[in-house]
Amino acid sequence: MAQVDKVDAAETGQGGADGRDTDSGARPASTGRDTDSGARPTGTSRDTDSGARTLRAGIRRAILIGSRPGPWKRGPVLASSALLLGLLMLLHAKIPNRIGNLGSLVETLLPWLGLLVPVLLAGALWRRSVSAVAALLLPVTVWLNLFGGLLGDKSHPGSDLTVVSHNVGADNPDPVGTARDLAASGANVLALEELTPQAGGTYEKELAKAYPYHTVQGTVGLWSKLPLSDTRPVDTEMDAGPLGAAKPAAVKLAYNRALRTTVATDRGPLAVYVAHLGSVRLTPRTGFWTDSRDRNARALGEAIAAEKNERVVLLGDLNGTMDDRALAGITSRLHSVQDAAGDGFGFSWPAKFPVARIDQILVRGVEPQSSWVLPATGSDHLPVAAGISWSAAR
Repeated sequence: MAQVDKVDAAETGQGGADGRDTDSGARPASTGRDTDSGARPTGTSRDTDSGARTLRAGIRRAILIGSRPGPWKRGPVLASSALLLGLLMLLHAKIPNRIGNLGSLVETLLPWLGLLVPVLLAGALWRRSVSAVAALLLPVTVWLNLFGGLLGDKSHPGSDLTVVSHNVGADNPDPVGTARDLAASGANVLALEELTPQAGGTYEKELAKAYPYHTVQGTVGLWSKLPLSDTRPVDTEMDAGPLGAAKPAAVKLAYNRALRTTVATDRGPLAVYVAHLGSVRLTPRTGFWTDSRDRNARALGEAIAAEKNERVVLLGDLNGTMDDRALAGITSRLHSVQDAAGDGFGFSWPAKFPVARIDQILVRGVEPQSSWVLPATGSDHLPVAAGISWSAAR
């Protein structure tokens, strides 16, 4: 029995071993894992999802690139603005003055429109707009055509006569210092505008030694190292309408703003005009108000047109630039010494930060040799000076 039991136990043990082997053979652990791995390979789903996302992103980028405008189509607003700026400068004379004298205002500030070019250029480069850069060629060309000649120094050494014009300012706190500065300029002929009864005596006293000849007609005066003759006030229609015409001459002389005289030079007589045209105002209600200035300019232009002397110099505060159409009656008969022989724009007002040349020296029959701006005085205007000569042909 014992042996039988051992045999049975042995057989049972073998059978148990066979059973385990059979179970393992029926479902081996490694085989089961391999089968699972074969049925669902690791990472395939993730790779598929990642590839799909990459494909979608690529499609989106392609769509964006395809829909993005090319260099010639970018920045249409900048390109349009550049073209409008160029046309504004090119056709400034066509801008009507009917509404707030807009045309004269644009012409007064015309040189400063050039500052918009670098602003538009910066925008064009930021947008990478080839069309905007190309459009900027128009305003650049127009501006250089209008003002490029003022960028260089056109002065020549030597002159026969030095003339100076200065609006000394009614509120000038230092007329004595102003008079001495002007005398030190070495001018042969010195024109002053905006003289007041209070300061008039001071200028006469301080300038008497350097300038033995002088005349004052209302609020303008001329001091000269050379003799004067045929001196008279010039009617620039300060008074408009019947009431103004009825005023006595003595009353009008008190606020007269223009004169004409003859300076005797060793090359012959020189007709000299001194003028201070009416002020201009910029207000919300009236816009660029220039009524009195324009009326004065027309009257002065008529006086110059009637002048018999072939050699003429106009000195004064015209309250307008050479581009302003309101001064056409003057600028069509005389030319600017700054344009012909200056260095730069020659801005004269306001003295602390000049933005416009409204103080002018204009000539006819003589040759401008040089033109410059003198240092500031106590006035809100800067003095302007010029050297002129007689043409060799005359």
